[in-house]
Amino acid sequence: MQKTRKFHNPKLSERANDLRRAPTKEERKLWFDFLRTLPVHFCRQKTIGNYIVDFYCAECALVIELDGAQHYEEVAEAYDRKRDAYLASLGLTVLRYSDLEFNRNYKNICADILNHIGLE
Repeated sequence: MQKTRKFHNPKLSERANDLRRAPTKEERKLWFDFLRTLPVHFCRQKTIGNYIVDFYCAECALVIELDGAQHYEEVAEAYDRKRDAYLASLGLTVLRYSDLEFNRNYKNICADILNHIGLE
């Protein structure tokens, strides 16, 4: 895997900081109730290339995305496919969960994340 620092985009830093300061309720719950307690380090709203990912773990080469309803519009789906292909080209695995799925199956999503990072 290539180091993501090489792909850091300072032009997106201000936007990433804004997103970090105003997370969705799903992002807040995943971060405060789960990800920050894990023995591996996750970053929130990490810039990688021309993108900002919701959560990123360099140690596990893992990106986690929580998708609101806007991600299921045709244009957004095409954008996400392009973005996921770019991230995969860096050797990263992208896990996507809809907000609806997150709110209905929080424990299963946490178990899936644990499985991907090798802690379950």
